[in-house]
Amino acid sequence: METARTLSIVIVGWNVRELLDAALASIYASTHDDASPEVIVVDNASTDGTAAMVAATYPQARLIVNTVNRGFTGANNQGIEAASGKYILLLNPDTEVMEGALDQLVAYLEAHPQVGLVAPRLLNPNGTTQSSRRRFPTLPILFLESTWLEGLMPKPLLRQHYMMDKSDALEHDVGWVTGAAMLVRRSVIEEVGVFDEDFFMYSEELDWCRRICDAGWRIAYTPTAEVMHYGGKSSDQVAPARHIYFQSSKVRYTQKHHGALTAELLRLWLLGQYVWQVILEGLKWTIGHRRPLRAARVKAYWRVLRSGLRQRQALEL
Repeated sequence: METARTLSIVIVGWNVRELLDAALASIYASTHDDASPEVIVVDNASTDGTAAMVAATYPQARLIVNTVNRGFTGANNQGIEAASGKYILLLNPDTEVMEGALDQLVAYLEAHPQVGLVAPRLLNPNGTTQSSRRRFPTLPILFLESTWLEGLMPKPLLRQHYMMDKSDALEHDVGWVTGAAMLVRRSVIEEVGVFDEDFFMYSEELDWCRRICDAGWRIAYTPTAEVMHYGGKSSDQVAPARHIYFQSSKVRYTQKHHGALTAELLRLWLLGQYVWQVILEGLKWTIGHRRPLRAARVKAYWRVLRSGLRQRQALEL
């Protein structure tokens, strides 16, 4: 189909060879030889043979091999800059594209000229819908989400943030979407720029969607296109760094969109939560409760504290 010739797909991989293989297979299985999208794979210095697998199995894909891990943002920016399509799909390596999803996403942007970015319905491996739609975070969300205090937040506040008041079976506008699969117009990227590489990983799609919306574009969700997402397989490999990247990226986002003072208060608040977690896990270790687990958690949380929640230190600790 003609629409597929307008599409570039960028996939960044780091030590997820088998999952990336399945992702690429799903892409090529869902397209026709005379209308295959441009596929660009950026390998972030994998050590599991990812690059060799791509080169041998998918010679039709363009392979960019990094000698150092440039993070999700830097590597995606490499792929975006190399892409030639009118529309660019950023796709995680731990995904599988369902039949017709690529055509559906392209058709959506063709039919909705005011939409700058559209995301599909994400599916869990068991076929249920994965949470991927969000409103932009309020200050209570920034300070409490993904901390041990999240469970104390008013349920209506969380429901609103996660857009649980909107059916995931219907098309609608959103604030932002999680970054496993996002189709964006090249013209939008030319207007607002690529990912901010001060976000090594996490919150980069939040910041990007915020910038796209601030430029006057809409962000949309369509359930007619479906992508299975296994979730977090690259970041799972470095648990302490994941905490640092996630929370420090939240601080970076807050600095950009809510000011330096609020961001510094957030950073200190989050560090305080990790101090409490170290104390709590240490007490549990002292009384002999699952000591190996408690020791591992103390070590991880202490590494977070040593970082000061400054993400560029995560790989050095």
